[in-house]
This record gives sequence, C-alpha cells and structure tokens, in this order.
Amino acid sequence: MFYYVSSVSYFRVFDVGGQRSERRKWIHCFDNVESIIFITAISEYDQVLFEDETTNRMIESMQLFNSICNSTWFLSTAMILFLNKKDLFMEKIKRVNITTAFPDYEGGQNYDEAVAFIKLKFAELNLNPDKKTIYMHETCATDTNQVVH
Repeated sequence: MFYYVSSVSYFRVFDVGGQRSERRKWIHCFDNVESIIFITAISEYDQVLFEDETTNRMIESMQLFNSICNSTWFLSTAMILFLNKKDLFMEKIKRVNITTAFPDYEGGQNYDEAVAFIKLKFAELNLNPDKKTIYMHETCATDTNQVVH
C-alpha cells in the first residue's frame, strides 16, 4: 500500500496481488472506495496460471474482473481497466491468434480487431452498464510517453 496526496486529492493505493492465494487477503481494504484500477496483461491470452496450469490467465483475469465489477461492495464504484503490455500484445497477435482464449473470436490477427474484441468481452461482464461505466485504456507500463501531467 502507498499513499499519494495532491492539493485536491488523496489516494490510497493497494496492490492486491495477482495470485489466487493473495486475493482473500485484501477484501478488508475496501472501505469507501471511489474507483478501482484493474490491470490485466493482454499479452498473456495464451498463457496459464502458475498455480493452475489448466486455467488461462486472460480468462482468470476476466473472472476476477467480473466478480469485482459486479460485487455488491462496488455497485457505485468507478472501474478503470488498463489493458497493459500492449506492446507485447501487438507483436504476439501476429503469431498467436486470440482464439487460444476466445474460441468465438472471428476477427483478424491484427491489433485493432483483437483489442476491440477483448474490450467488448470485458464490457459484457458489466451487469449494470446503465449505472456503471468501465473506462478502458490500452497501456504499456514501460512507456513513459503515455504519462500525462
């Protein structure tokens, strides 16, 4: 956990961990949460979990996003979704089709179509789209040019 204070805002940020065993440790942290930043690596659509080699990482990430997005704890909480590692995804999609994770995908093996499909899949998880907006951003955490002051 770390804190960030600006002249107009106060942020308390928790990295809740990605492994299943870590998740049950953080539910107590959510009191008066105004927004959740959920980060998923879109380049991991063809990889499995360390702790469960039968579970696809992208599918697991979507299941976790679904449970958080639709949790009674967060009915009015803004959701910000960072589709991270877009640089790796951009290269991988040329070689490995996303049908690995999404057999229903019928688009081409190109970045724009594949990202649009993944965004749609995440958006469809929101059971309350009239009251909750999901703000989605494609990111590369190592690209300092994406940071706007």
